[in-house]
Amino acid sequence: MKAIIVSKSGGPEVLTYTDVLKPVIKPGWSLVKVMGFGINRSEIFTREGKSPAVQFPRILGIEAVGMITESSNPEQLPVGQKVISIMGEMGRAFDGSYAEYVLLPNEQIYPVESTLSWANLAAIPETFYTAFGIFKSLQITKSDHILVRAATSGVGIAVMKLIKGYDASIPVTGTTRSANKSDQLLAAGFDDVLVTPTPNTLPNESGQFDKIADLIGPAATRDSLQHLTEYGILSATGELGGVWTIDALDPIIDIPNNRYLTGFYSGDVSSSKVQEMLTFIKKYRIDVTPARIFSLAQIQAAHQYLQSQHSFGKVVVTLD
Repeated sequence: MKAIIVSKSGGPEVLTYTDVLKPVIKPGWSLVKVMGFGINRSEIFTREGKSPAVQFPRILGIEAVGMITESSNPEQLPVGQKVISIMGEMGRAFDGSYAEYVLLPNEQIYPVESTLSWANLAAIPETFYTAFGIFKSLQITKSDHILVRAATSGVGIAVMKLIKGYDASIPVTGTTRSANKSDQLLAAGFDDVLVTPTPNTLPNESGQFDKIADLIGPAATRDSLQHLTEYGILSATGELGGVWTIDALDPIIDIPNNRYLTGFYSGDVSSSKVQEMLTFIKKYRIDVTPARIFSLAQIQAAHQYLQSQHSFGKVVVTLD
């Protein structure tokens, strides 16, 4: 089969499109024909050697959509079944979805029913699962004014689409480091845009918000907390700021009185939670169209685009 092998850490050039042996089925694991997958920032971190637990050579890819081609549990996962898989140790402890086929643990394979195109379905798993978790954690009401930090990211766009699909009248403001992307954010559906040349710090005139989805993560969490209204909620979910933890967090000092800090871990996955997300997307007619679509052979270009100043929204690869 064709696959993308990373033999050593480095830039996009280490993503090698080549022929490898198709995985062989084993007890408790089933073979999925990959029809598409999203490109994620965590895969860029891993490619760059920033995931110490990952050993090279490795086929990256923490999510996939496709069909069962060989099953060790035909009752639950019959051949031909359309499936989604996300997280676990795919693309880390064992080879992932940057390939024509991926061998996965049965408990990490979620059967789905969907009439979406493979490209649109490929935009959903990790991005919309994370965005839906953020959406739920914010306990959104129709009177809220909401801020999305790092709004041009795939998850940032998805959070906005979920909110607007739920109730288009809820005002949603997005942040971007580049004034050139303001028009794109407004066209995508945001009501207002804050340009933040210093991304981890909101301008003084930014005001306060009832709910904040902070995809920059720990690098901006303390700053975001200062822009919450009383009884507001901050979801610090993301690591786009390149910082993984909040050092020396003092809840009494760092969290203003009557404000709430939460997050969402996308590794907490189940069939029921995946189906709940898909049901919501269908019910509210959420637009899940990816911003850019690449082929497997164009994987280097896909990584280059996602890391560039021009990136916007969700990037997917399709193999159909």
